[in-house]
Amino acid sequence: MFKDMPEPGDLVVVTIKEVQNYGAIVQLDEYPGISGFIHIAEIATGWIKHIKDFVRVNQRTVCKVLNADSNRRHVDLSLKRVNEHQKREKIEEWKNDQKSYKLLEIMAHDANIVDKGKIKDIENYLISEYGNIYDAFFDAASNKEFMQDRNETWKSTFIKVAKENISIPMVKIGGEMDIYSFAPDGVELIKNALDVQDSNAIITYAGAPKYRISIMGEDYKSAEEKLKKALETISTSCKKNNISYSFTRDEQ
Repeated sequence: MFKDMPEPGDLVVVTIKEVQNYGAIVQLDEYPGISGFIHIAEIATGWIKHIKDFVRVNQRTVCKVLNADSNRRHVDLSLKRVNEHQKREKIEEWKNDQKSYKLLEIMAHDANIVDKGKIKDIENYLISEYGNIYDAFFDAASNKEFMQDRNETWKSTFIKVAKENISIPMVKIGGEMDIYSFAPDGVELIKNALDVQDSNAIITYAGAPKYRISIMGEDYKSAEEKLKKALETISTSCKKNNISYSFTRDEQ
């Protein structure tokens, strides 16, 4: 992390350290040594009878920075100006950040990198290229071209640690096909037409003449390309063998 102080408007993860009648004192989990204060007027909208109904000691939450004093190493915060969606996203980002630094330690250990200066250089490089270390690990786990233009001695270890520890979310798309043939060997012809030789394609029988096709992919773009390729293969085979064929896409 390049900043040692947050700026007004930033969302920050905090832990409540003390609850008082007029507000709450917190520590900023992402900024060591920085304290913060949430005035009771910034705890929640409306009138607050008991502040402890809204915040409690050791509670972790997300606040928006209103003011930041670098000399005092202190910030004024708002809890009520952060919605639930922002809170979930920020907490997830914070958790990923925590995980990425642990993975960086594992990578350095496995690559026999003991020089803290070298580790810091790697950290700074990854942040400058990817914005944060977690995104670098995510890219290494999902992208075959990760750091293709660089021949760092630690690259293979980094990729190995990424693949072992980062789960790539998969998307699923597909639809329903109507396929039938009046040929004597129609069942066999349809079976051959549906053999698309793609491990990402899942084709199931849904009751004559209907079949379902589903495609799993790391993202919608790659899944769409795989689905298009599979349907082109099926369509071509159906036309060649005079098989009736139509496809209806699932609603997104």
